[in-house]
Amino acid sequence: MWLGALMAPTGALADTSIIGRTWPIAEPDALTEIEGRSAQIPDMKAAFGPSSSWSAMKAAPLGKARVDRQRSIVPFYTLDQDIALPDGQVLYAKGTTFNPLSYVSLPQRLVVVHQAELDWAIRAAGPADFILLAAGPSGGTDPIAASERLKRPIFLLEEHIKARLGLTVAPVIVAQSGQKLVLTEVDAAKAARKASR
Repeated sequence: MWLGALMAPTGALADTSIIGRTWPIAEPDALTEIEGRSAQIPDMKAAFGPSSSWSAMKAAPLGKARVDRQRSIVPFYTLDQDIALPDGQVLYAKGTTFNPLSYVSLPQRLVVVHQAELDWAIRAAGPADFILLAAGPSGGTDPIAASERLKRPIFLLEEHIKARLGLTVAPVIVAQSGQKLVLTEVDAAKAARKASR
């Protein structure tokens, strides 16, 4: 009997039937709708000009490091307003100064370079390190093109980061050591020679 069941035609099991009334699908195809709307998006270059002229694409300028040098800073921060609990009790008053590194740690280093030192930065930076691109005398700070070429995220050095860390030259590697930041400035000519090898 079970042999007969195995040998029975399976076509009957695959047949489907319609039970009740059916209607055609009334909604437009989602993919067609997305393609239609994306065709209506204005050309960003035409609307805003080339990305090199965008204010968001302007890196903070730094000079070139001429010697190897190491210095350290403690990144003290002073509150510009009271920090209060929900009940209104002031937890930290405006003007309180503290070192954020007493409470958190910087898990990666910051490698700050000019466009010319990017190849050196790729070799000097670890996988988790952030590479920040500073503006130099010749300009050339396109982090999007650099990221695509190097297959790694490249960020712009912003003015507030430059000021906060007291940066004046590049290349420089910023790393945490205990409750301070150590800034290791690398002679730019030496970095360029190492990059060309």
